[in-house]
Amino acid sequence: MTQALPGEQAHKPTMAQLRYLHRGLRQPGGKLPLFDEHGQQISPQTIQSCIRAGWAEPWFENPIKPEWLVCKLTPAGRALLDIPV
Repeated sequence: MTQALPGEQAHKPTMAQLRYLHRGLRQPGGKLPLFDEHGQQISPQTIQSCIRAGWAEPWFENPIKPEWLVCKLTPAGRALLDIPV
């Protein structure tokens, strides 16, 4: 098995990752959600895996809830969703 080079997609996204990333398309600046459409917190594992893959990046720290990771889509995340940057 070969390793992906920096900036290359190492694997195909899961459905959970795609749902998470796709919701950023409807938000200013590509802000990714903290909660799903049912009000449930997005899995930290989903968020972290999208960051590791380069599809999302931390945006800012939430002063009220510092444990929440507020992220936004990256150009690679938009490309994954086939959306022009």
